[in-house]
Amino acid sequence: MKKLAAAALVAAMVLSLAGCGSSTKKIESKEDLKDAVIGVQLGTTGDTTVSEASIGAKEVKRYNKGAQAIQALKKGQIDCVVIDTEPAKKFVELNDDLKMIENQFEDEQYAISMKKGNTELKDAFNKALGELEEEGVLSDIVNNYIGDEAGKNPYESPADADRSKGKLVMATNAEFEPWEYHDGEAIVGIDVDIAQAICDKLGYELEVSDMEFDAILPAVQSGKADFGAAGMTVNEERLESVDFTDTYANASQVIIVKK
Repeated sequence: MKKLAAAALVAAMVLSLAGCGSSTKKIESKEDLKDAVIGVQLGTTGDTTVSEASIGAKEVKRYNKGAQAIQALKKGQIDCVVIDTEPAKKFVELNDDLKMIENQFEDEQYAISMKKGNTELKDAFNKALGELEEEGVLSDIVNNYIGDEAGKNPYESPADADRSKGKLVMATNAEFEPWEYHDGEAIVGIDVDIAQAICDKLGYELEVSDMEFDAILPAVQSGKADFGAAGMTVNEERLESVDFTDTYANASQVIIVKK
């Protein structure tokens, strides 16, 4: 009897541990997010999106890095992750047990954030962005990270690029491939190349400062950074604290779930 009791106790403990922190809600569309446990990267548009009352989430778990949310999903600690499309593609590409559910949310626009009232710098950035778009440089930068041409045409600063106006500090969060991420000790990505191309046109040296995503706007507001570029969506809440340049890319939120 003692052996049977011990075996039963062990079995009960195993079942208890197996269920601890696990999540089993099946999600196939935005409507299934109701009563779900959702993982997001802190301070991102995904965080804002699923925090809305209309979603009806059971719980929103916030992580400093998108990769941390993905690991929580793989461990069964959350039902899904809501994040921007291109980083989602990278996560799914690297994890064959995950899949992406698209076309559930409205499109968004990315822009560069600046301290309110800094119209001189904003106007200069807008002019440079317009020129880069007309010259095809913006599309070339994006295509070097996304699609069939990825890695074939990296952006290079002109040999005679002027740096006489000093330095501009870009605040970013290098956990958002392909927009900004670590490649060895370097921070690279679409936003970094766009910022470099703008600085090349305007006569500045670029310095990239990596920080948590939700620290970017305070850094811009305080003057710790001259601008923020981090796959950042323009929305009314952010417009209350910072100004934005013209938009330079479209994006959307997607849902990542286990297969």
